[in-house]
Amino acid sequence: MDFSNALVAGIPLVLVVIGLVEWSKRLGVSGKPLMVLSMLIGVVLGVLYQFSQQPLEGFSAWFGAVVYGLGLGLVASGIYDAARSATKG
Repeated sequence: MDFSNALVAGIPLVLVVIGLVEWSKRLGVSGKPLMVLSMLIGVVLGVLYQFSQQPLEGFSAWFGAVVYGLGLGLVASGIYDAARSATKG
């Protein structure tokens, strides 16, 4: 999946997911609930992004949008974890 073209008002959608997850951490969400929340944020924003590109008609379009959102959440989590690991040492 290519998320490099997923821009909303010029802002990469992956960075929005990372920012919302970080904001949730500052509100006190941690551990497994934070992992679930990050995936939910990715799915919701991914589906909304796909819908903004073209209305979703049929199961295939909706399924693709959900998979896109899952990928978005996973990529955002991976980027965040990699950056955190790199700055830890």
